[in-house]
Amino acid sequence: MVHLGEIFPNFTAKSTIGNIVFHDWLKDSWGILFSHPADFTPVCTTELAKLLKLYPEFEKRNTKVIALSCDSLDSHHKWSNDIKVYGGYSGNEIHNLPYPIIADEDRELATELEMIDPDEKDSLGIPVTARAVFIVDSNKKLRLSILYPATTGRNFDEILRVLDSLQLCDKHKVATPVNWMPGEDVMVQPTVSEDEVKTLFPSLTVVALPSGKEYIRKTPQP
Repeated sequence: MVHLGEIFPNFTAKSTIGNIVFHDWLKDSWGILFSHPADFTPVCTTELAKLLKLYPEFEKRNTKVIALSCDSLDSHHKWSNDIKVYGGYSGNEIHNLPYPIIADEDRELATELEMIDPDEKDSLGIPVTARAVFIVDSNKKLRLSILYPATTGRNFDEILRVLDSLQLCDKHKVATPVNWMPGEDVMVQPTVSEDEVKTLFPSLTVVALPSGKEYIRKTPQP
């Protein structure tokens, strides 16, 4: 299993845009890998249709997205038409999905990345691939991992929110509080000294608490 902060495996895989070497494909971008149990399944189709609509938002954040499903490339290409129609695209509006889908028929990559859901099985009784989310930064380090069970669709708006938080906190010495949304106040990291605070966060607000400890320090989002 890959742990947070570790370099994400530089795997080679077949995809709908040809063979890829993951790190080479990412270049200097952030990346998100989404895994799916199988093609032509209801929840997976809704997810990739949602990803199709949100794709420009990931582009704005210098983030490449790639999906994985344990079926063939031919199956992926046929499935793409269903995804486009379900997502509200038809005819010649777009010819291909803007993101690639990895073909992992032998489930080698799903096994390597420990994305198997033992409690959900296919028609042959074989455990299916879970709905994994891996966010990798421009240094190829794993920054977030989530494993949803096969029966629960992801919240892509939440994934965008987390991506915004990661990129913001990398740039500034802040942290994002519960239910934070872009544009709202953030928290100054505890490691920031009082001298630094005066320079970096002149609009700081300290929340008074019964303990008397001044550890909740809010500031407008940088």
